[in-house]
Amino acid sequence: MPPRAKFSREEIVEAALQLTREGGPGAVTARDIAARLNVSTRPIFTYFKTMDELKGAARAAAESLYRERIERGLRAKIPFLGVEMEYLRFACDEPQLYRLLFLTRPEDGNAGAMAAMRRTQAQVCESLMKTYQIQAGEADWYFRNMWLAAHSLATLAVTVGPVCDMDEMRTILTEFSLSLLKAIKTIPGIAAGDIDRKAAFEDILGAAEKG
Repeated sequence: MPPRAKFSREEIVEAALQLTREGGPGAVTARDIAARLNVSTRPIFTYFKTMDELKGAARAAAESLYRERIERGLRAKIPFLGVEMEYLRFACDEPQLYRLLFLTRPEDGNAGAMAAMRRTQAQVCESLMKTYQIQAGEADWYFRNMWLAAHSLATLAVTVGPVCDMDEMRTILTEFSLSLLKAIKTIPGIAAGDIDRKAAFEDILGAAEKG
């Protein structure tokens, strides 16, 4: 079959995205993209000056897919839980794209897992405050810790395989959520880091011994 004469920028990006899905962030080369599109490598650089520019476009396409998942989570009955479950599903459904977005070192502060956490945190903070009757600082503390728990489960799923199914992961997050909320309600100052940790542990252990 002779090479195709024309193809679009979007087709090139989609080819790069599919190669990433199949082989990971390091699998995108001009030669492999050209083979997938049945063209030579030369026309690719009509649209992109360098491979780094093309890989950046593929990353942006992956980020768009991720944002679709997060928007779905935000529409859930409990938005912050919906977001975390969609984060886990994205990791399980798109492990190589998850690696690209969250397990490779970002070139700037606008990418990576922590940047994603900060963006999502701003979106759900008000819902957390209303649902659990907590202050803004407490909502931020709660969400940060919940996000790190979800990120740990997601990273395990991508790097070594799922440690449990989605229902079990939901249960783990729910139990962790209860622990954090219990701490907020019963240990004044914990979200701000303004606590006597020794005294707090002694109170908990003393109550357990009395029980």
